Amino acid sequence: MIINTVGGPAVWTILAVTLIGLLALDLGVFHRRPHAIKMGEALSFSIFWISTALLFNFFIYLHFGSEKALEFFTGYLIEKALSVDNIFVFVVLLSYFQVPQRHQHRVLFYGVLGAIVLRGLFILIGSALIQSFSWIIYLFGALLVYTGYKLFHEPEAKVDAENGYLYRFANRFVPLTPNMHEGHFFIRENGRRLATPLFLVLVAIEASDVVFAMDSIPAIFAITSDPFIIFSSNIFAILGLRALYFLLASAMQRLSLLRIGLALILVFIGLKMLVHGVYVIPTLWSLAVIATILVVTVTLSLLKERRAPEQSPTL
Repeated sequence: MIINTVGGPAVWTILAVTLIGLLALDLGVFHRRPHAIKMGEALSFSIFWISTALLFNFFIYLHFGSEKALEFFTGYLIEKALSVDNIFVFVVLLSYFQVPQRHQHRVLFYGVLGAIVLRGLFILIGSALIQSFSWIIYLFGALLVYTGYKLFHEPEAKVDAENGYLYRFANRFVPLTPNMHEGHFFIRENGRRLATPLFLVLVAIEASDVVFAMDSIPAIFAITSDPFIIFSSNIFAILGLRALYFLLASAMQRLSLLRIGLALILVFIGLKMLVHGVYVIPTLWSLAVIATILVVTVTLSLLKERRAPEQSPTL
């Protein structure tokens, strides 16, 4: 079966070389030595990753036109917004396993590598299904509406690492050591190969990304069915996820209403899919709605946090 896409072999090669170069630069130069990521460094790298995404967006505009560029940017914004949910879980996992700050970037880096492979497979399968069975888009739409509804009524991220299936499975079948061993995923001790807690964190992060990909990838299918646009916008957003984590992790409690905004975005995108056969909502309108929801919920969160001390009861 032929999948319709603007990405020919040459363009996919350019994307692959760009990704490999960026990842090599990240791990081999920027973070060659383990260290704690401070706010200023996280902000600088967030700007760097956003800038690379915008440059690639400009490349798409030059070669494929404004419509494809708008689809890329909208997909990027959707994935960037929904990735905030990943950050809630990352905070819980890294705190639960007591991962030292100097090793957090390493585990998140390899988590991104796994996410690139897994999301690539999801996007390829999803594109094939939608272009073969157009009714699948309505199934995706219903799934997103349900997920948004569930997120709205269950806003708190809950991760029970110790009692979770993956932890129990690893504890039963993989020999473990309780020590971090300076950022290694595996060590050899008394002739045995043992997994460290950092490996368990990596497995948990990959598992959580699979769950979140089941929301975010169908959401981008509401914007475009082109696998190149979906994959590239998704991956560029994922590349900046680590910097966004270090930038926002300490401020997550202040953004108390943001998850409600994410729920509204999921519901809106799901409804966009469900009415696809009757009316196609323009990509520019979708971008405007998503951006407005994000701005409003972030602003209201900050205002609520600022007013909280003023609302303490008086005696």
